[in-house]
Amino acid sequence: MVSSSPARSGYTLPVFACAGAVAALRRLINPMDSPPVVSLDLVQPAQAAEIPIAQVAPLPDGSVLAMTHSDPGDNLDLTRHTPLWSVVAWGNPDQPEAIQIEGGEGIGRQVNQGDAPAIYRYAQTVITHNLTPLIPSGKTLRVTIILPEGRALAERTSNAAFGVVEGLSLLGTSGISEPLSAPGQLDQSRDILREKAAQYRDLVFCVGENGLDLAVKLGMNPDCRVKTANWLGPLLVEAGQLGVEGVLLLGYHGKLIKLAGGIFHTHHHVADGRQEILAAHCAAAGVPLEITQAIFQADTVEAGLALLRDHDPTVAVQVYQAIAERIDERASVYVHAHTGQGLRVGSMLFNRQRQIVATSAQGKTLFQQVLLD
Repeated sequence: MVSSSPARSGYTLPVFACAGAVAALRRLINPMDSPPVVSLDLVQPAQAAEIPIAQVAPLPDGSVLAMTHSDPGDNLDLTRHTPLWSVVAWGNPDQPEAIQIEGGEGIGRQVNQGDAPAIYRYAQTVITHNLTPLIPSGKTLRVTIILPEGRALAERTSNAAFGVVEGLSLLGTSGISEPLSAPGQLDQSRDILREKAAQYRDLVFCVGENGLDLAVKLGMNPDCRVKTANWLGPLLVEAGQLGVEGVLLLGYHGKLIKLAGGIFHTHHHVADGRQEILAAHCAAAGVPLEITQAIFQADTVEAGLALLRDHDPTVAVQVYQAIAERIDERASVYVHAHTGQGLRVGSMLFNRQRQIVATSAQGKTLFQQVLLD
């Protein structure tokens, strides 16, 4: 029998941007220093990483550019091997922060945040953490991250629907890029869940990075979060077996709505039916037949939600509230059927602008339980 090798982890985009910035700063300080490899602290998790540096070169304006190439491991990631340029220059003495981080070409703009560059908390943290000890006394820095292929790659994503245009995001809550589609990822997620369950009575299940980031912005305890990817069913069952008291499901409505239809593995290759579930709830709420049919035939569930809101915003709230309550009910029944144990499940659904569109009654209770003290 031929055994398959385990899936290989890689690093998220912020790590490569940071490594390039470290290499560029070292060259800015010492013209003879052009490191082929940079060692940096990932911060989250607290471990070191060795990142190859492809090129380092001074620019005519006195800044230094360093280039790295993305390596996300065994993930189906469209950024694989894409170049990242980190340009470092001395900053203005009166700038508010010692390190000013800017987004250049290929870094998306957040249209819902005043066109701020799509450089999120982890990217800012890891760059600041690794560069600060290297800055000479009395100096400040300006760091510009460029993704030369970012604008073209963004056209193959749904970034625009999430309010990010003209490029990619430096998104991620960790430096490690796990192969989420690999079977071994479920085992790893279970290990993380067991560790969290030993510490907390109530947990927050986040399908992806958007949920993980939003949980922190909403004030939830970061340590209560568990990234589930599409393995919601097995991890809910595991939580029930471990004696967890409550799980708050925080996710994009186009994912979590599947649970209202009894679909507990949310990858679209396994099962879909999102528009059908939404249309069924519309029919149950008495939405006129022609509107319900249009929602059923919509290209996406996001488009279906827009049609429902255009018809009647109040009814849209009622429908999504019913969906959130249905998710709780189906999830609790699912866990009990597989474990014989009770598990309180609450739901918070957000749209592509990361705005909460519905929170179940149980979700409101659990939200209070997982807030950071």
